[in-house]
This record gives sequence, C-alpha cells and structure tokens, in this order.
Amino acid sequence: MSKEKTMGIAVLTGGSSGIGQAAAIRIAERGNSVILTYNTNPEGAKETVTAIEANGGSAVALQLDVSLTETFPSFTEQVRELVRDRWQSDSIDYLANNAGFARQDFFADVPQDLFESFFRVIMRGPYFLTQTLLPLIADGGAIVNTTSNSALPTGVTAGYSAYASMKGGLITISRYLAKELAPRRIRVNSVSPGSTRTRIANDAFARFPEVIPGIAAETAFGRVGEADDIGKVIAALLSDDFAWVTGENIEASGGYHL
Repeated sequence: MSKEKTMGIAVLTGGSSGIGQAAAIRIAERGNSVILTYNTNPEGAKETVTAIEANGGSAVALQLDVSLTETFPSFTEQVRELVRDRWQSDSIDYLANNAGFARQDFFADVPQDLFESFFRVIMRGPYFLTQTLLPLIADGGAIVNTTSNSALPTGVTAGYSAYASMKGGLITISRYLAKELAPRRIRVNSVSPGSTRTRIANDAFARFPEVIPGIAAETAFGRVGEADDIGKVIAALLSDDFAWVTGENIEASGGYHL
C-alpha cells in the first residue's frame, strides 16, 4: 500500500457523534490522520470518516468498548498494524480520550451499577487505554482527556454527583500523567466542556428543549455550547499551538456561571 501523506496520527475514542465527531474532523483539518473509535454507533463513525475524507483527509474507524480493559492489548495491536500498513509509521502522535456517557441521578437514587459503569467508562478506561497505548505514542506527542465542568466549582449541578466524581478523577489523572510523561515531552491536558448540544444523556437536549433557555442564560455568551466549540479546543490542545502547555484543565463552557 502506498504511503498516505500525514502530518501526524491521532487516536480518538468516541468519534461517532457529538464532541468526538467534531474533534476528529478538526484534528484532520490540521493535516493529521485520524483513527477514531465507536462502540454501538458504526453508522455515525462512518459519517465521521466520510466527512474527513470529503475534505481530503484520512481516517479509519475501529470498534472499541472503553469499559472492557481486557480488549485494550488487541486494540493496540490493531492500531500498530494500521499505522504501519497505511501510513508506514511505527508510532502515533496524539491520543484524545473522549468516549463517555452521562445520566442525571440524584445522590439518594444512584444505583451501584450506574456508579460502576461511570467508573469503568470515564476513569478506568482512559487510564488503562493510555497506559496500553503509551509505547506507541511518540516522544513529543500529546494527550487530551475530555472531562466536564460538572467537576469544577463553576459547574456543580444537582444530579451529577457520580458522573462528576469520575470526571474529576480524570482531571487528576491528567495532571499526574503530565508530570510523569514530561521526560518524554508528551504533553497531557484536559478540557472541561459545559452544557453542550450533543446526543449525550439519551439526546437530552432534543427530548427536553425547554431546558435550553435557562442553561443559555447562565453562560456569558448567552447560548449552550455546540459540539464544534469543544472539538476545536481539543484539536488545538493536541497541536503545536499549545506546545508550552501541559498539566492544565481548560474549561470550555462559554463562561458558565461567570
């Protein structure tokens, strides 16, 4: 197979819709090839690949359930073979841990299985996927973890104690990785979106449009976020535009509760 031109190679989880789809497209616009993952939405992943290729980029979608850490070694081998065969490379440059889900349950009603699902997908998954992929990440590369402003003082909202706890843990993980991977010049940052119009929480914004004006009124810019607002931040944080930034959590919420 002839080598395809690429500035860098990114792996992004949860690229079949919403923030992940927008981020994958924006990362590719910067000249990078993208390996995006999906879990239960192959059609959405195909749409992301098609959008990237229509703009002259290169992308491949792979299935991955980030809650199943036992599959990470085989996934890593898939990535290794793909970057070798398609781009004649022995490494990737960027990793964006974006896959996740949300659900509102007040503290008194949170079932243990939901708490454990949040843990597996939001905190354990990114931790061990990064660990497993680490030998493939080139020195001087970059990692971005998608967290949430629900874990920050500005975004505390009743009903998200379990979800926000895991996102807060991911912020802490990001800072520790930034410290420990610094000798390899691998930058690690996280981005905390505010309320963003995506399919998360079973397409809550589409099902309950009446909540949008109230949320928009709490932002400095007077609107809820769109997926592309966050996608552009993720793409920028991975790029050399942020070469001197590591260990930071960037809130991207349009000035929520400012």
